Amino acid sequence: MAHDGHDHDHDHGDHAHHHHDHHHHDHHHHPPHGHDHGPAEEHKARAPVHVSTFIVTCSDSRDAARDESGRVLREGLEAAGHGIAGTVVVKDDPEAIRGALDAAREAGARAVLFTGGTGIGRRDCTVETLRPLFEKELPGFGELFRMLSYRQVGSAAMMSRATAGTCQGMILFALPGSPKAVRLALEALILPELGHAVRELSR
Repeated sequence: MAHDGHDHDHDHGDHAHHHHDHHHHDHHHHPPHGHDHGPAEEHKARAPVHVSTFIVTCSDSRDAARDESGRVLREGLEAAGHGIAGTVVVKDDPEAIRGALDAAREAGARAVLFTGGTGIGRRDCTVETLRPLFEKELPGFGELFRMLSYRQVGSAAMMSRATAGTCQGMILFALPGSPKAVRLALEALILPELGHAVRELSR
């Protein structure tokens, strides 16, 4: 592996990378290995290793005890060395979602991960609530998530409106409510780029 040389210098970064790497096989997607090394590896080495994150579960039916997707996010972020500034479970309504975002900002979070409310049901309003607040939307997050999700669930992937964007120095991710979808988004897309994204935001 090309990383061996830097193991000692970038212990944490590499650990997160390996952690993520070995999960690829669970999902049967094999990105070309060329992407793992070279210039991409260089810029990630300079990215902040520990990002302060905040988790918001948007659900009318779940309470904290049954919040499986929130737990997947928390455990995955902590295992990769990121801090959890807070976790909340809120009703799927715009005021509650905006309130959670304010709480995340006050807690000093740089990344806020929302789970739930991204479908097409009448109560699903996470995307509509966050989108007007985005300074810059990251359509690639939703595009890549749906591409990966299609490999897992087939055409049902088109029903997901998952997206991401920036807001007041933070990066926001609107993820589906399903734990399996959350794990896919976290391991395949969010963890590999979180430090890099936050560094770009800070420039």
